Amino acid sequence: MLTDILFFLFAFLLGALPFSVWMAQLAGKDPRAVGDHNPGATNALKAGGKWVGLAALMLDVSKAAAPVGLAYQVFGLRGPAMAAIALAPMLGHAYSPFLRFRGGKALATALGVWIGLTWWDVPLVALAGITFWYWLLKRSGWAVLLTLTGMGAYLFFFRPEPLFWGVWGLQVVLLLWKHRMDFAIRRVTSSSL
Repeated sequence: MLTDILFFLFAFLLGALPFSVWMAQLAGKDPRAVGDHNPGATNALKAGGKWVGLAALMLDVSKAAAPVGLAYQVFGLRGPAMAAIALAPMLGHAYSPFLRFRGGKALATALGVWIGLTWWDVPLVALAGITFWYWLLKRSGWAVLLTLTGMGAYLFFFRPEPLFWGVWGLQVVLLLWKHRMDFAIRRVTSSSL
């Protein structure tokens, strides 16, 4: 029980480290001043260029993969506690205490969670899905929704483990909540015509 709590706190705090902000600030930029103003790797790329964006992405993925992989692969944690630990770095990233509980959309950390749990197969499905759907639709919320649907299908047919279903379900709720503005219907007013 104590191990589960300590792992949850460790994963949350590691996930809360705002690497995207720090990497962009090293380049004299603030990712919260560009794009959708969220402190994530995409805005670090827009603010600081490809190397800053790549470094931020790798760090955001790693800060989730490390604690989840340690808990699942090394310590053998399973069940609801492991599902909570898998969600913790995403919650830390999305609601970082280092940024007054404002954070990114947790997409890179979601990928890191699956690397920690499955090494390569589910992350490859996720990367292929998000790349294809974003290229096709140019809307990140819809790309995330369709990618999560594809991941759910993959888990159903190839990895039907209750833990993975639990983690996937928690990710669906958090990621769709963080991308909810992409689904907002924009009202047309007479001034916009």
